[in-house]
Amino acid sequence: MVLGLIKKFHRLLFAVRHSENIENYEKMKDNKILIIGIIVTVLIAFVASIYGDLINLKIDFIPHSFVLHTILFLSSISSIYLFKKYVNYRIELPKFKTLLKPIGLGLLVSILSSIIMSITLIISSGGSSPEIKIPTSNLSVFQIIIFVFLYASIAEEMLFRGFLLNILKPLKNKGISVLKRKVSFAVIISAIMFGLFHILPFNFNKGLIFTIGMVIAPSLLGIIAGYYQEKYNNNAYAIIVHMAGNIIGIIGTIVMNANS
Repeated sequence: MVLGLIKKFHRLLFAVRHSENIENYEKMKDNKILIIGIIVTVLIAFVASIYGDLINLKIDFIPHSFVLHTILFLSSISSIYLFKKYVNYRIELPKFKTLLKPIGLGLLVSILSSIIMSITLIISSGGSSPEIKIPTSNLSVFQIIIFVFLYASIAEEMLFRGFLLNILKPLKNKGISVLKRKVSFAVIISAIMFGLFHILPFNFNKGLIFTIGMVIAPSLLGIIAGYYQEKYNNNAYAIIVHMAGNIIGIIGTIVMNANS
């Protein structure tokens, strides 16, 4: 009888250890995938920025940023396919009534971002009114709508939310509370990387404060975009938030172009 109890205890102990080993293995596997996902995102963003600057299509209608965003777009689609086991990508047309808050918050963040960028630029310029060349300053309204409002939003969200946020899904249940809303670490990491990406195409040489502003402004938009994508499991929400977040900047560019 005692021998039988010992055998049962041994089997139970083995089962517990086996279960713990499986759990530890899954955690290690998840961590490995997270690291790979981040590295792939960094490489895509870096390569897109480098070749986007080097390649000139020499077509008047197509802006210089088209190459960068095309590399982002195609690389994102390829990565989503290659990592489809770990990336549950989904995109479909959202219901209109669910878009009001995401669009409203996108617009709010757009205004806030404009304020942040203006303040950091003035501080970096020693209080004077700085002159800065905006990459879209030579584009027509039609070009801005096609290549900035639509194409750039889709390409960037395909990478930072479509691929990266989805591959960071193991971090979905961990996060912080902001205004009674849970923001996961997956959303935060993808948003910060989105912010860091926006330093690459711009070389204003305006100092540390302006660079910090360049990271914070798009990161805020990235948090809203990521939050709603994660909430609805739909990349379309991130793209729409991104478009809304670009509206104020686009209007400002159009006005500046009209007055120049």
